[in-house]
Amino acid sequence: MPDSDQFAAAPPDEPRRAVPPAAAAQRSVTEAVGRVTEPGIARSGDGARALVAEPALPEAVEAVIERWNPQGIALLRAMDQSGGGAGVVLYAVDDANTTLLRTELARFEPRVDLGDPGSVTPVTEPAAALILFDAGSVIGADTLALIDRLRADGTRVLLAMNGFHAYQDWRAIRERSVALLAARGHADLDVLPVSARLATAARAADDSALLDRSGLAGLHAALAAATAQTPTDGPERRAAVRARVLADTRARIDEQIAALRSGTESTRIREERVALLAGRDGGRQTGLSAVRSQVQLARVDLTTELGAMVRALHTRSRAELDRCDRAELRVYAQRLQQATSEISVAVDAAIDERVAETARRIGTAEPALRRRDPAPRIGPDPEPRHRGVEDHLMIALGASAGVGLGRLVVAPLSLVPTLDVASVPVTLLLGAGAAAWVVRARGQLAERNHMAQWVSEALVNVKAQFEQRVAAVLVDVEAEFAEHVVRESTARAVAVDRRVAELDALGRRLVAERPAQLSACERDISALDRL
Repeated sequence: MPDSDQFAAAPPDEPRRAVPPAAAAQRSVTEAVGRVTEPGIARSGDGARALVAEPALPEAVEAVIERWNPQGIALLRAMDQSGGGAGVVLYAVDDANTTLLRTELARFEPRVDLGDPGSVTPVTEPAAALILFDAGSVIGADTLALIDRLRADGTRVLLAMNGFHAYQDWRAIRERSVALLAARGHADLDVLPVSARLATAARAADDSALLDRSGLAGLHAALAAATAQTPTDGPERRAAVRARVLADTRARIDEQIAALRSGTESTRIREERVALLAGRDGGRQTGLSAVRSQVQLARVDLTTELGAMVRALHTRSRAELDRCDRAELRVYAQRLQQATSEISVAVDAAIDERVAETARRIGTAEPALRRRDPAPRIGPDPEPRHRGVEDHLMIALGASAGVGLGRLVVAPLSLVPTLDVASVPVTLLLGAGAAAWVVRARGQLAERNHMAQWVSEALVNVKAQFEQRVAAVLVDVEAEFAEHVVRESTARAVAVDRRVAELDALGRRLVAERPAQLSACERDISALDRL
């Protein structure tokens, strides 16, 4: 068990502080005012009560206030400093954030008046100047020029950046602003981050820790130090401020004692531990299920798109075959191979796009390397068409039709006896020509049908190769996505185990240190009660 004196010197956890309700705070302020001002009360000659300078706080009490209320001790020390004793002029954009900052600063005691630059005269020269700029941008050249002018006139300058809660990179912006000030010769100036909206939320939720994080109390302490009177002036003002600081400090200690006795922190630790153990697998099953479902969806979509591409190629090939002559039919296999290569490029592009979309849906990085297969081959060239019974039949039918056509043409010549014999060769020639044309035309049609059948069979083979390519790619992608999910879930499980171990150690330490903490808190309360 740690020593109780050592614990008393350590600051309490900020999240457990809370401002008491208004009535209790007011009652604490009243009691503290009575305790603080009572030693400084004396009787005047006419019976009236007058305040004299109150004694300084004991070092033990100051140590208690510094542990529990850092902003309060800063305010008390600011009240004991010698300042200008006048107001502060505010240089800021006149917007809602500035108005809210004025409103929240007006709630602090002692009240610091913020005047406008137009009201400054040689007679009413302010004690300091507060320059306020937005936390989302680095201090500008106009503001730097204003700082140069004010400091050249001997005016004390305070800088604050308002609304830091709305910007994640406000720390980098503050560091950049401080660096610009140092380069300008104002290395002694600091930039205070403040948030009037956080102060408003802290007041609504009675959260003193949130009020401290808002920076308004620190800004008020700096303004109070700049406008403080000499230590011998304003005893009533200093007594009221001291009473408020003591009351606030006591309220924070009481809140800590209540939290220790109720075991709120131990309960919170147990609840967090249960929640962590419930999700200890790191979302592995959910992630793997998402990977499987998304990969299957990608397979269905790619197969559908691939089938549409092959059907479009088949339709285009049939239309081209109807317009091809014999020479074009002999080289059509090469044209089909070229068209297949073009489709292969389109298929690869569709696969890449679908894999990237699947990676986005799963929430992982796209695979850096992916297999690239060559364009599928359409297979061996079509074999020559073999002549069969149909071709011989077409020759006989063509010859018969040709002879009949020839006889029809030379029929008028048979009416002349001398020309009857001459009509026989003409009939035979016409019959042979007609038979040759019919056989040639029928052969070309047969060649087209033969090529169309070969194209259909070749495209079936091409589609099968494309489907195999899609399946192989998706298998590789699924394996890589699953490995990524397992790796991330394992890392999260290790982090959960580490956090659970930390919570267990913290819970044991809280149980062991609770008596010492209660003793230290009660000792601090006793130090405040001795005033």
